[in-house]
Amino acid sequence: MELRTLRYFVAVAEELHFGRAAARLHMSQPPLSRAVRRLEADVGAALFDRSPAGVALTPAGAVLLDEARALLDRADRARDRVAAAAGAAGLTVGILGDGGGPDAARLARAFRRRHPHAEVRVRDTDLTDPTCGLHAGTVDVALTRGPFDDTGLTVRELRAEPVGALLRADDPLARRDRLRPADLADRRWFRFPAGTDPLWQAYWNAGEPREGPVVRAVRECRQAVLWNGTVGMTVLGHEPGEGLAVVPLDGVPPSRVVVAWRAGEASPLVRSFVRIAVGVYGD
Repeated sequence: MELRTLRYFVAVAEELHFGRAAARLHMSQPPLSRAVRRLEADVGAALFDRSPAGVALTPAGAVLLDEARALLDRADRARDRVAAAAGAAGLTVGILGDGGGPDAARLARAFRRRHPHAEVRVRDTDLTDPTCGLHAGTVDVALTRGPFDDTGLTVRELRAEPVGALLRADDPLARRDRLRPADLADRRWFRFPAGTDPLWQAYWNAGEPREGPVVRAVRECRQAVLWNGTVGMTVLGHEPGEGLAVVPLDGVPPSRVVVAWRAGEASPLVRSFVRIAVGVYGD
C-alpha cells in the first residue's frame, strides 16, 4: 500500500463522499475512485458500502482507517525529523482540525511576507491531540485550542470564543434560545478516544463523564450528531452544516484559541510566528 493511496482513502473515509474528498485532494473524482478500488483489491476487502444514499465505511474500512492514520502520522514524523536533522531552514506548524479559516489565512500571508524564504510545513491534527504534536516533538509551534496538559510548553491565548450545543436541527432543544449542560445531562455525547488529554476531554464534555460515539475529527463530530442524534459542544459562529443547529450554552467557559510552543526552545522563526499570530488574532 502506497502512502499516497492511503491518504486518498483517509480523505474519502473522513468526508464519506468521493466528490468532496476529490476536491479536498485537489484532484478529479475518477482517478480517486480507481485508486480506492485498487486499494480494496490489494487488501482483499470492500472498504466502503456504496449506495444511492451515500458512502459508509465497512468494518474492514474502519479498521484500515485507524491503521492508515497511524501510518501516515508516523511517515509525517519521520519526514519532519529527517528535515530537522538535515538542518533545513524552516518551521513545522501544527494546526488543530478546525484551525483554518480567515484568520489562519491572514496569519499565513503575514508570515510569508515577513519570511519569504522560510519553508513552512503544516501538520493538520485531529481532535485527539490538542498540542498538535508538540509533546511528541513533531512540530515547532501549534495553532490550537485549550485547555490541555501544558507541561513543558508555553501557551499564549489569542482569542476566547463562546461555545454552544451542537444538535440536529429537528431536535426539540434546537428551538431553545439558550441551554445549560444540565439540559443535556440525559443525552449521548460524542467523545474522544481513551488516552486523549483529560483536560481537553473534560472541557468538551462540559466537565462530566459522558457516554456516546467516539470521534476523532470535526466532521466526525457533526456526522455523529446528524446520524445518531448525539449532542456535543462546538464554537459559536462556526457553520454547523445542513441539518444541524447550534444553541448558545451557558455555564461553560469560552473556548480559547492559543498558540503554543516548547518552553525554552523557541527559535527565531517560532518567536516571529508567535508575534505575528498575536497581531493577526488581536486585530
